[in-house]
Amino acid sequence: MDAAATYLVVIDDSPESRVAMRFAVLRAAHVAADVRLVSVVHPIEFMHFGSVQTVMAAEARAEAEALLEQLAGEAEAMGGVRPGVLVLEGNPAAIILAHVKDNPGIRALVLGTASRGTPGPLVGFFAGERAGSLPCILMLVPGGLDPDRLATIA
Repeated sequence: MDAAATYLVVIDDSPESRVAMRFAVLRAAHVAADVRLVSVVHPIEFMHFGSVQTVMAAEARAEAEALLEQLAGEAEAMGGVRPGVLVLEGNPAAIILAHVKDNPGIRALVLGTASRGTPGPLVGFFAGERAGSLPCILMLVPGGLDPDRLATIA
C-alpha cells in the first residue's frame, strides 16, 4: 500500500457496509484521500477431502472479489475515483487489525453499524478495549443514516 492517506472500509453483504462506503467515498473526496474496500474471507475448516476444501475456498474468494468489484464500480460512479480493493483471509478482526498496523497510510478504519440491535463483531472488537490503541482513527457510520444527511456530514 502506498503512503497516501487511505480510508479503509470493511465490506460485507450488509446494507450498513454500503452506507460506510458511501461516507468514506464522500469524505475522501473532501480531504484528497484514497478509499480501499476490504473484504475478509473466513478460513474453511479442515475437511478430509482437500479438493472440496480448495473449491470452497476458491468460491468464497471469488464471491468476495465480485462483491468488491461491484461496489468499487458504485463508489467510482459516486466519487469519480475507483477505490482499491483487497481480499484478506483469516479471522476478520485479527487480520484487519494486523493490516491496519502494517499500513501506516491508513488514516481511518471505516465500519458501518447496524441501524438497530447489538453491534456486530467487528464494531464490538474495534470500538471496545482496542479503540484506544489503534494506529488510526476509527469511524463508525450509522447504517440508518439518510443519504442526504450522510452527504452533509461527510
